Amino acid sequence: MSAPVVAALRGLRGFWTRPVPLARIAVFRTIAYLFVPVDVFLTTAWVRAHAEVPTVWYQPLEIARVLHLPTPTSTVVHVVQWALVAAALAAATGRAPRLLGTAVFVLYLEWMVIAMSYGKVDHDRIAYLVALAVLPTIGRVRWRDRRRSEAAGWAMAAVMVTVMLTYFLAAWAKMRFGGWDWATGSTITRAVIRRGTGLSEWTLDVPGLLVAVQWAMLVLEFAAPLMLLVRSDRARVALVVFLLGFHLMVFGGLRIIFLPHCVAILSILPWERVPEALAAARRRLQPARAAALAAGPPG
Repeated sequence: MSAPVVAALRGLRGFWTRPVPLARIAVFRTIAYLFVPVDVFLTTAWVRAHAEVPTVWYQPLEIARVLHLPTPTSTVVHVVQWALVAAALAAATGRAPRLLGTAVFVLYLEWMVIAMSYGKVDHDRIAYLVALAVLPTIGRVRWRDRRRSEAAGWAMAAVMVTVMLTYFLAAWAKMRFGGWDWATGSTITRAVIRRGTGLSEWTLDVPGLLVAVQWAMLVLEFAAPLMLLVRSDRARVALVVFLLGFHLMVFGGLRIIFLPHCVAILSILPWERVPEALAAARRRLQPARAAALAAGPPG
């Protein structure tokens, strides 16, 4: 085997198994599980309405057919909803991470099947779903766990690759179904007319601006694999700021936000620094607190 091929294979293995601090998993896992009730009761609150929809309208996704998942009757929808929320809140405590984490993944997968089996499939869930799938593989960890783990590195790499593919495949879908006409058409113009806000409506008066934006979106989405070259913590923070800034800009202009995807993006951050920063802050406060107690009450 040639030297370049060997070097490429080593680099690929290094990407997937580069050890990361277990504290990063602990903090992100808390965030991911606490987002579940937000998603169930706010982001996808409309899924509960499927409990009242006639089951004849249910057109199960292929995975539901393969796994023979139950038809979402009123009982099934409400049981899945409350079991998912309960399991997520319990998993956020860090107890029984493999058992509770697996339960959250299975129940959230069923919640998404119930959501997407009525004619519309959103593409902003896959990275978050992958995060829920890989988090239980790590086992018990703590916020201050400074050990580094290849298993944790593999889990975070899997989420990052899925975040990247969400963008890349979005561009591929644009080309597959719209061709180059997508970039030169009026897709964003129509979106601004339908959903625009004061932050975006002015763009309708600037000739060619929204077409240029569409070309920029395609270029950036096709360039998404470059995300995988990010290594340093500073570069990770910059990448997350850029991605979240993009989604906030879209929300400000079109009132569209992909919250589950944004949560998955947060996995890129070096969360192990949060417990360290909190501990350092407490250490700085201790002398001032001790001095205040020694001084006694005023007067």
